[in-house]
Amino acid sequence: MDEGGPSLSRRISARRALLLAAPAFLLLAVFLVYPLEGILRESFSREGGIDPIFEDSYYLERGWFTLWQAAVSSLLTLLLAVPLAWLLACHAFPGKRTIEAVLMVPFVLPTIVVAVAFSALVGPSGSANELLMRLPGVDEPPIRILNTVWAILLAHVFYNVAVAARIIATGWRGLDTRVEESAAMLGAGPVARFILVTLPALRNSLLAAGSLVFLFCFTSFGVVLILGGPRFGTLETEIYRESLFLFRLPVAAALAIVQMVVTFAAIAVNSRLQRTTAQRTEARQPSGWSAASALSGAVVIAALLLLTVAPMAALVERSFHGGDGYTLRYYTMLDDNVRGQVLFVAPIEAVRNSVVFAFATAVVALPVGTLAAIGAVRARSSVAEAIIQVPLGVSSVTLGLGFLVTMDAPPLNLRGSPALVVIAHSLIAVPFVARTVAARLRNLDPRLRDAAAMLGAGPFRTFFAVEAPLLKGAIGVAAVLSFATSMGEFGATLLISPARSTTARHSP
Repeated sequence: MDEGGPSLSRRISARRALLLAAPAFLLLAVFLVYPLEGILRESFSREGGIDPIFEDSYYLERGWFTLWQAAVSSLLTLLLAVPLAWLLACHAFPGKRTIEAVLMVPFVLPTIVVAVAFSALVGPSGSANELLMRLPGVDEPPIRILNTVWAILLAHVFYNVAVAARIIATGWRGLDTRVEESAAMLGAGPVARFILVTLPALRNSLLAAGSLVFLFCFTSFGVVLILGGPRFGTLETEIYRESLFLFRLPVAAALAIVQMVVTFAAIAVNSRLQRTTAQRTEARQPSGWSAASALSGAVVIAALLLLTVAPMAALVERSFHGGDGYTLRYYTMLDDNVRGQVLFVAPIEAVRNSVVFAFATAVVALPVGTLAAIGAVRARSSVAEAIIQVPLGVSSVTLGLGFLVTMDAPPLNLRGSPALVVIAHSLIAVPFVARTVAARLRNLDPRLRDAAAMLGAGPFRTFFAVEAPLLKGAIGVAAVLSFATSMGEFGATLLISPARSTTARHSP
């Protein structure tokens, strides 16, 4: 009894803790599992969904291109991320934190903004072509990559290189420097040490970063839709086309099922690799700068800053660029219904809609995700944490398709309701909120809770008096993440947004 008592008490405490995650589980069950079940049911309907995609060469080509462009995008991203990771993990230099922050900007931008920024830079009338056409003998735009696969690959690299570099740098900092030092003592030069010692040791970190980038590129929507044009399409853009234009929901559902199989496999691989990546608590001592390493570092930083800053600078420049020079005319037109249509939403109203949806998403996702994180961490349940992260494996277009299939009958007749947009955004934001809060919660000293309990404080008082102040920073970051997630969401909103609730990403 003495041994069974504490064990039983821990189990009861774990079950009570999991009750905190009940709102998240309910949200997932009603607005994720049920729509996904509807997609599965639709894919096997008598109209046929699964058979055509394996028999028609058109769908097979779309599937092959989706795999191919995601794999090549991942490889190109890693080729640029490794030098950046080397700088971040092995060297200290002035302005390092600022450069890291600038390089992370693309990842928090909506994909539609990234696509439009590249159009503004390398489009036929973009800033780069306009500048080059001022050179003698250049009468036509020399850069012609818009609506080609190169535009898609370049935008994917722009979007993901900093995230991949951070993952690789984390693994790099965890390497035992004594192995590299031993190789140097045996006469191995910097290149030989990297190829024979460092690169094999970074294998898991490279694969973890590559699998995550592959997941993002495999489900890329806005970039492919805008930069690829009608010639290039992925499973994601095909789901959108079959749903909204051809009204063949069974085929769209079948494509969504195939896509989810691949995305969940990528998530499983990434999670396993992340767990096996070496971690060290102490910081790696920065290496000294040689003439060669200083030159290499300067080239890497300049190239990556150019890749990051140039598209955004071009976007800002194009917003002021008119036929007769620079003007503020386009900003003054933000509140105009230039098309004179009843259902047209002026850009400024679309911006207001986006902000309202983002605030509503934060109001829903922040408490739900925070409670889920607390419950899962307190219960020490890896299963609960994995369940909360499931929405990351479902693309936004697939989620929107699930809502189209299932949310059209009582008691969940929400099709056309702005509430459905908030629910979709919240589903996408909750995993980010939970992951952010859980990471901070695990780092709290458990003795603080024990001391509060010994002083007679109950669980609620302990949380609000001791833990909540320490979690304030993480909760603030989670709130910003949920707001940014809503502002940047594109695929699901495009399928389910009511006409008068158009957001800034969809305003004509």
